[in-house]
Amino acid sequence: MHEIVANIHMHSRFSDGSGTHTEIAQAAIRAGIDVVIVTDHNVLVQGISGYYGEGHHKVLLLTGQEVHDQARQPQKNHLLVLGAGQEMAQHARDPQRLIDAVRAAGGLSFLAHPFDLEAPLVGGDDISWVDWDVQGYTGVELWNSLIEMKPLLRNWLKAYFYAYFPGYISRGPFPEMIAKWDQLLNAGQRVVALGGSDAHAWPVDMGPIHKKIFPYEFHFSAINDHLLLREPLSGDWQADAALVYEALAAGRVFIGYELPYPTRDFHFSAESGVQRATMGEELRLDGQAVLRVSTPLCGIVHLMHNGQLLKEVESDALRVEIDQPGVYRVEAYQRYKGRQRAWIMSNPIYII
Repeated sequence: MHEIVANIHMHSRFSDGSGTHTEIAQAAIRAGIDVVIVTDHNVLVQGISGYYGEGHHKVLLLTGQEVHDQARQPQKNHLLVLGAGQEMAQHARDPQRLIDAVRAAGGLSFLAHPFDLEAPLVGGDDISWVDWDVQGYTGVELWNSLIEMKPLLRNWLKAYFYAYFPGYISRGPFPEMIAKWDQLLNAGQRVVALGGSDAHAWPVDMGPIHKKIFPYEFHFSAINDHLLLREPLSGDWQADAALVYEALAAGRVFIGYELPYPTRDFHFSAESGVQRATMGEELRLDGQAVLRVSTPLCGIVHLMHNGQLLKEVESDALRVEIDQPGVYRVEAYQRYKGRQRAWIMSNPIYII
């Protein structure tokens, strides 16, 4: 497998972001990531996708959409649409119809910021996902970098602080979101978890603040998705886009919070007999299986089984023998800026 780093879910001037696609690509190159997927609200910007930059300093930029019913107030049920290749906003009023249309077009769909509570201080509505009876979506945005800030805005002093020091914001996915993901997994659904930056790079005039808060480059240096591709990127943008979407669909991805320490070279695998599996894959239990975890730095590592803590170690490696089927995934934590924060969130390995 070939590991690449992607940042998914951001907005350009075509909706409510401040940057052009070229500016977004340049920020991604400076941050050293491999792929960005721009998802403007209810518009698919075509003719933009491809490689930007030259030589080793280039990035693959792809476009998708964040689709929601603009007539609904507040606007619930935001859906990230990736790889569909055609406009999907016309289906926004009916979430199931929208998901079905994305699947029919060969695309992927992820429930965006499913627990997105209100922030009265700045006029932010609760725009959570509410239609949980839908079926056929690819996954969920487990960790949204921008939305994580909303519950922290309890007064203007805190708002000013986080605007100037955004590195203090991220702590990990909301507990309600993790619990919902585990509930879906335990019910037998194969639900891929993503991290999303939700980058806008907003210019803000708020009292004494006159600055662009949370610029693209900050987001690209914070919460990213690490994808395991079956082949290395070739430089042919269409072939490489297919590799990216295939890895996302399969769930061969982990979420990495890069500010405490880079997360490249995290590994999570399972072995049983001659079988071997990694994230997003299933492994048939042949008596016993061995789960192996390695992290690029010593951290607090949690091995989870069906949503419950199975093993906790403070180490950069973990080996556990198991004899029970179920959904196994990994959470790793680092201490950063005075508190323990989520560092790595893996997708599951399914032991059957």
